[in-house]
Amino acid sequence: MSISERQDRILKALVKSYIDLAEPVSSEHLKKKCRFDFSPATIRSEMQELTDMGFIEQPHTSAGRVPTDKGYRFFVDSLEGDYQNKKINERVFSFNLVVDEYLSFLHEYNRLLASLSSNLIITYLTQDRLFIKEGWSEIFEAPDFYETKRVRDFTSMVDDFENNIDDFDLELSINTYIGREVPITKSDDFSIIISRCSFMKDDDGLIAILGPKRMAYDKNIFLIRSVIERLNNKNYG
Repeated sequence: MSISERQDRILKALVKSYIDLAEPVSSEHLKKKCRFDFSPATIRSEMQELTDMGFIEQPHTSAGRVPTDKGYRFFVDSLEGDYQNKKINERVFSFNLVVDEYLSFLHEYNRLLASLSSNLIITYLTQDRLFIKEGWSEIFEAPDFYETKRVRDFTSMVDDFENNIDDFDLELSINTYIGREVPITKSDDFSIIISRCSFMKDDDGLIAILGPKRMAYDKNIFLIRSVIERLNNKNYG
């Protein structure tokens, strides 16, 4: 069942608002923030339709709505690659690739990416079977991790990610797994953006962003794309 153009606009606005707010989104908020040319009553009606179709859901304690895995997937699939972030591009491309020690470089680069994404960055060197992780402090500052159980589930998912790295079928240049799409346990509340890339010495590897489903997909996909472009055009000293 396809959604209407109006439902498309409402759903995308709701997902963006939830990513920004970290709290359920109401029809009144959408009307005020997005300046839709239709009433809050119409927005509520369309939100109910979107709920019935499984794109959004209503937490028991709130009148607002939050995206489901299906809603996030619709949002990610609708991204057209026109997102631009000058700060990210400048930081990624100005990073000094002239280094004396390989692993130090990878740790520093991962720290930069973690600061830009506010998520956990994992670099994996295929030949060495080596994982480098940066961004624990950034990720756990998010309101998504106020519950201890969510922290435990995330760290467990990271362990499973490392143990089952070969289970990821990377058919696309940049692959996004959302919630239950992630092929490992304890992943219902989280998402992974992952891509193949080539590091120094032309070592094949993977780079991944792991975080809550409420992550900034457009920004993080742009970040991964910028990193791949930077590494593909590397000029090391």
